[in-house]
Amino acid sequence: MIRFQDPTLLLLLILLPVLIYRYIHRERQKRGSIRFSSIGLLKRIRPSLTLRLRHSLIVFRCLALGLLILALARPQSGREGREILTDGIDIVLALDVSGSMDYKDLDPSKTRLQVSKEVVAQFVEGRANDRLGLVVFAGESYMQCPLTLDYGIFLGFLNETQLADETWDGTAIGTGIATAVNRLRSSVAKSKVVILLTDGVNNKGEIHPLTAANAAKALGIRIYTIGAGSEGTITQEIPGGFFGPRRVQVKVEIDEETLEKVADLTGGIYYRATSDEKLVEIYNEIGEMEQTEIKTRDYVNYTELFPAFLWPGLVLLGAEVLLGSTRFRRIP
Repeated sequence: MIRFQDPTLLLLLILLPVLIYRYIHRERQKRGSIRFSSIGLLKRIRPSLTLRLRHSLIVFRCLALGLLILALARPQSGREGREILTDGIDIVLALDVSGSMDYKDLDPSKTRLQVSKEVVAQFVEGRANDRLGLVVFAGESYMQCPLTLDYGIFLGFLNETQLADETWDGTAIGTGIATAVNRLRSSVAKSKVVILLTDGVNNKGEIHPLTAANAAKALGIRIYTIGAGSEGTITQEIPGGFFGPRRVQVKVEIDEETLEKVADLTGGIYYRATSDEKLVEIYNEIGEMEQTEIKTRDYVNYTELFPAFLWPGLVLLGAEVLLGSTRFRRIP
């Protein structure tokens, strides 16, 4: 976009047709007449270059005046821009990686952990301007990925997440919450959130889930809890020995009461996911509730263009003065 800082000065361009009119009128008044018996010889005389260019001075003068008037009006080119003013949310996703996450009841072709990782990845793709972190827990817990705005790095750590081996298997929900809360303790974000997914009962660790939840409440951290697993019992294939794998009935045990108390205590919500579709709906719902407020400020950067008119105008004006005093000088 182009604008003039002082557009009223453009009214001076009216002087140009006035100047041209006066010049034409004056040239006509200067015409004289001489009588000759024959002008045949005069017609053979070709006008000199100086004579043919005698009107160039008025052209230079008009162009110079027009350019100088445009320069005085200060033409400017503007580039519009938008500045995003936002305070993102800090979100830590706590993911259960205990042995029971190997069950295939959310999706017959995938384990609970595989389904959870895919749904978390979809959740991450829908975020913007939020720092995300990943905590994994079983019998112990640790920070798989620190809070980051680089979602590519986060997804890389998520893809590398594996089931816990026998040396640290179990379900330490309280420890998982405490690790996530500890990471958010120094956060200065306006909103701090933990999304915890588990498929079991707290049976490991020295920290009770409600103790960790009280710490989160004191720090203004909201916890959403998700219980992942079918209702009742499921059929699970267990590797066998001589007779090969065998199928057994496994009871799904989720401490929903504790998970609900943890969520209520911190201002969050408890969800139960009995299928992969339900789990997707849960994360989408949480994502809609935890939206970053984005404010924008529009602005325009202007660049001064008057030098592009000023210098050519001065050059033309100087050329008009110089030629008028030399080549096209008139004898009174």
